[in-house]
Amino acid sequence: MSNALNVYALCMVVLFLKMFMVSCYQGYHRLRFVAFTNPEDAAVFKHAAQATERPEVIRAAKVWANDLENIPAFFALGGLAIALDTAAQPTVWLSIAFTLARVLHTLAYLLGVQPWRTLFYAIGAVCLLGFCALITASIGN
Repeated sequence: MSNALNVYALCMVVLFLKMFMVSCYQGYHRLRFVAFTNPEDAAVFKHAAQATERPEVIRAAKVWANDLENIPAFFALGGLAIALDTAAQPTVWLSIAFTLARVLHTLAYLLGVQPWRTLFYAIGAVCLLGFCALITASIGN
């Protein structure tokens, strides 16, 4: 197994765990305040359903939505880079940089800090474009 594949696989695990932790963050805030919008969930705790989600849950949902716009692209582009045997070092660095950018983007989003959230988003987007360049160059050879 190549080093690039190992790094890519580890990055996918980190991204999965990051998304899982965002789900746990949502659950924590629902349970802590016993605030559920689904009647069946609220009924388990003998509470009425809330009309709206807590602000923390809404913010975490926005993180999820952003992840679902970006992480599948990394999954596909990184996987293609590995399958096409692109240059290992750039593939490794792009994978690591994308993963770090997404983790930091999540923290910045949950904490509500700008311009950091936008900066980390942009770094991730540049990494995806880097994968596009690597793939294109590999196909041309």
